[in-house]
Amino acid sequence: MRAYNERLVLSLVRRDGALSKSDIARMTGLSAQTVSVIMRSLEADGLLARGEPVRGKIGQPSVPMSLAADGAYFFGLKIGRRSVDLVLIDLLGEPVALRRQTYRYPSPDAVVEFVSKNLPALTETLSAEQRQRIGGLGVAMPFQLWSWAQHIDSPPGALDLWQDFDIATELSALCEMPVYVQNDATAACGAELVFGTGDRPQDFLYFYIGFFIGGGLVLNGKLFPGRTGNAAAVGPLPVPGPDGRMRRLMTIASLSTLADGLQEAGVNPDQLWEMPGPWTIPAYVLDRWIAGAAEGLASATLSAATLIEIDTVMIDGWMPSDIRDRLVEATNAAFLGLDLAGVTLPVIRAGTVGPRARELGGAAIPLSQRFLVD
Repeated sequence: MRAYNERLVLSLVRRDGALSKSDIARMTGLSAQTVSVIMRSLEADGLLARGEPVRGKIGQPSVPMSLAADGAYFFGLKIGRRSVDLVLIDLLGEPVALRRQTYRYPSPDAVVEFVSKNLPALTETLSAEQRQRIGGLGVAMPFQLWSWAQHIDSPPGALDLWQDFDIATELSALCEMPVYVQNDATAACGAELVFGTGDRPQDFLYFYIGFFIGGGLVLNGKLFPGRTGNAAAVGPLPVPGPDGRMRRLMTIASLSTLADGLQEAGVNPDQLWEMPGPWTIPAYVLDRWIAGAAEGLASATLSAATLIEIDTVMIDGWMPSDIRDRLVEATNAAFLGLDLAGVTLPVIRAGTVGPRARELGGAAIPLSQRFLVD
């Protein structure tokens, strides 16, 4: 664990890009001497790298410092309802190596076997020196997996094994590194917070659309997981369905709903779980799903906006970017068609991390624990 001021410097450089010592001193209020000592230490530890001196101003040229990509590495594991993914990232959040496996339903034994086989293989992609810089494994997974058995089409009782299975303990013994566990949609939201590009709103609601839709919440620039780590679990949120009756958001704005539509049309839905596109989907099936999901997302956005003055809503998921963008556009249109009197309107836009937000969010957990503030 780095000292607080060191973590603060690393957090600022991650957020703003390359910064000079004078930039850091101005932003933090720390003395120039203190900042100089901190940045020399971080450079010596291989966490910061020097850029080219910036000349043309009075005094000594300033030297911007940026994160060193090979300064640290982290594993992220996503346990999903149709697939498991393991990613190795560098300090910049860039994937170094990735492994993926699909299945009909998740079982503890299958996940442990997948990690025991693929984690050493990914580790071998690094040099001996780089392996010493692996900082931990973050697991992103749905909480209470057993409670969704009827929706996953798993054998009776198969998911009950998760009730007494301590995934963190099992994986810690297997990989001998710190292991952290977080709700998968919360982790995806964390990936947006840590690795996202563009404007970073201080308060936003985040929707991630996978087999089921999930969500995350950021307040005052910090991820808000809630008391049990399941805050903003938007799937059970009641919203009006196409027939006007209230139903859970997950029943109309999840990829499982799109899969059902494909099944009805005689199209194999397995393509949805293999890769996030390109998909071969009949236009009328896709149009119907986008329309229904957008209505549900608009209603959920209105509920959130009246409860918390969020300034932004982000929509991302395991899907091609063109489909996600169509869904964002349709959600905006549906939202503006609601009764918005007295409501401060949030901006509804696409997330910036993309389909792999869950596993990248998993990897962001040990990165944040070791090197960032909040």
